[in-house]
Amino acid sequence: CISLDCSLKDDDSGDHDQDQGSPKDGEKEKNEDEEKEQNTSKKKVEQFWRFYSHMIRPGDLTGHSDFHLFKEGIKPMWEDDANKMGGKWIIRLRKGLASRCWENLILAMLGEQFMVGEEICGAVVSVRFQEDIISIWNKTASDQATTARIRDTLRRVLNLPPNTIMEYKTHTDSIKYVCLLLFLFSSPAFLSLHLKIPISFILKWPVYIFIILK
Repeated sequence: CISLDCSLKDDDSGDHDQDQGSPKDGEKEKNEDEEKEQNTSKKKVEQFWRFYSHMIRPGDLTGHSDFHLFKEGIKPMWEDDANKMGGKWIIRLRKGLASRCWENLILAMLGEQFMVGEEICGAVVSVRFQEDIISIWNKTASDQATTARIRDTLRRVLNLPPNTIMEYKTHTDSIKYVCLLLFLFSSPAFLSLHLKIPISFILKWPVYIFIILK
């Protein structure tokens, strides 16, 4: 598992005094701000590419591997404060497409092509034996307009065919699913069936599992 934090924040900050300038002065300042923003975005991409150019590509990995790219201060965990109320779009890819799709996705994130403000938290590419999986995480699962815009932008930047299946899963549902699996695998009936241990013996073990299903 390889994690790489990348800050997508602008470097400049601070208060600016407002003055009563002429329309030409205002237009000049606007053009300067746009040029500064473009230079900042270009610098982000260049800084990131210095690291990425030395990394192995997802398509060259074997076995079970994951790449994580998240904003600075956000952990690639469901329970992180920035993620816990959000979810992720999931796309399953046939083998051979992961490297190209991953590069297109991270460049779209760095270039702020999704146009959803601070909603994007990060992205993950998961290399598996039979297929590869790409997902992009956002902060607010309940905001359907934002999740729809992320889906449409994702389809465009990855150049996905119209019939590509895209699944949205909330992190709350993912946590519930894992808790349910833990409960099933820890139950006396499961242990008795698969480990051939008498259930009367298993019931003497102190097992305490708390599951919150909202």
